[in-house]
Amino acid sequence: MKGLQEIKRAIDHYVETNNKTALEVVAALEKHYFNKAVTEEIKLYKKKKKKVAQITKDLKISHRRFYKILEDKKVAFTKYNKSNDNTSDQ
Repeated sequence: MKGLQEIKRAIDHYVETNNKTALEVVAALEKHYFNKAVTEEIKLYKKKKKKVAQITKDLKISHRRFYKILEDKKVAFTKYNKSNDNTSDQ
């Protein structure tokens, strides 16, 4: 709890010195640390040490969102396409 109190004090001090609300500061911190975690997971994905299912479970995001992040960061990936498996309907 001592560490949490220090974080709260730091955020309150930042809010007082800048023209931002506490929620804006927390949202910016959340975005920063999420992007940091995603970058680390992408490094493991590129080295083939982690699979998409493990990454999405760790980050608590959907597969679609992770693939969109990969597209935005221009990382090569392959998707499983069900439509090519059984196309012979009679």
